[in-house]
Amino acid sequence: MPARSACKNEIDAIVSKSFQTRYKEKESVHRQGLVIIGVPKEIYPGERRVALVPAVLPTLTKAGFEIHVQAGAGCAAGYPDAQYAEKGAKIIEERGAIFAAADIIVQLLGYGANDVNGQEDIPLFRRDQILVGFLRPFGLLDVVQQIAQTGVTAFTVELMPRTTRAQSMDALSSMATASGYKAVLMAADAQPRIFPMMTTAAGTVTPARVFVIGCGVAGLQALATARRLGAVISAYDVRPVAKEQVQSLGGRFVELPIEAKDAQDARGYARAQDEDFYRRQRELLGKVVQESDVVITTAVIPGKKAPVLVTEEMVKGMALGSVVVDLAAERGGNCDITEAGKTVIKHGVTIIGEINMAKGVPYHASMMYAKNVTSFLTHLIKDQKLNLNMADEIVRETLLTRGGEIVNARIREFLKLPALAAVTA
Repeated sequence: MPARSACKNEIDAIVSKSFQTRYKEKESVHRQGLVIIGVPKEIYPGERRVALVPAVLPTLTKAGFEIHVQAGAGCAAGYPDAQYAEKGAKIIEERGAIFAAADIIVQLLGYGANDVNGQEDIPLFRRDQILVGFLRPFGLLDVVQQIAQTGVTAFTVELMPRTTRAQSMDALSSMATASGYKAVLMAADAQPRIFPMMTTAAGTVTPARVFVIGCGVAGLQALATARRLGAVISAYDVRPVAKEQVQSLGGRFVELPIEAKDAQDARGYARAQDEDFYRRQRELLGKVVQESDVVITTAVIPGKKAPVLVTEEMVKGMALGSVVVDLAAERGGNCDITEAGKTVIKHGVTIIGEINMAKGVPYHASMMYAKNVTSFLTHLIKDQKLNLNMADEIVRETLLTRGGEIVNARIREFLKLPALAAVTA
């Protein structure tokens, strides 16, 4: 026992260096021309993902970065500290030391996206430090201002352009992929029926009917997953271009005798419609919803409350044991009786309002996010210097705060702030 205790004390001494020592290390690294990336452990309750995984570290170190990872940051996602150390990362025990030493902080849910305890990180930021993560820029003005007032140069991955150049950096699509997949697994688990058709000694089991509303990345992944599980799939979207995508997955596209005005914006997202359109849409969707065993809703409009597409009356008409998975729960929900963050049973129907559903598959969700962020960082940092080329759409659209100000033109307009002069490098 004494030997074991001595070993533990030696380990504690190694991982618990003082802040003064860490600053000396940082100065040494800077003399070598390296930029330090800090990966703190995610603190949102129940969050299991991590911002960087060991597999991407060689790419980052080759590009001139040194990686500091908070001890245990990747454990819940299936990435132990030893794997990070093997790839050259420094394992740091104290969260504060990560922030103190890092030039760049990479998070999954930064303050804003983490509205529960994300504010704890605000005192740890320092002026001109770079922050990259989900920051919920279309949230509350005072929260975005708090981020700005720290002086950090913050990049929010939600605003990544959906262009060919930025495709490898599109973290929003990556997390939507994971969410769409997980949504079907949760529905199958909650469903009292078997998904695929089966021919058994007791007769034929008919397949489950899965209906997806909203055919973006999450919706299409949900359709593909439900089809792989053997369900009969159908889908609806306000964008006519979605029809071909649904049919390519073997699904039936539900067409309604109403037409949306300007169904999608230049970024490929569905546009908000007026209430008269949504009322008519609900009337026409009612029959399809009530004939389905599982309904998965994914309709969100950036910066707006999610449209109500499934009413309580529709739910009442569904068969006992049916399931609604509302992927828009965090934005108010597409089902008007969804309870965000909860799974409830109403009128004999299970309604799943899980938030951050991608955290349910943390290993691969973290891997995808890490690859997106690595592509972004190697684009953003050139020769160990921040490349703030505002003519670059990727930089211009994702840059949220700089020098104590909210500088993103789109977000300033959304938050009703006066326009700023053009930001230059």
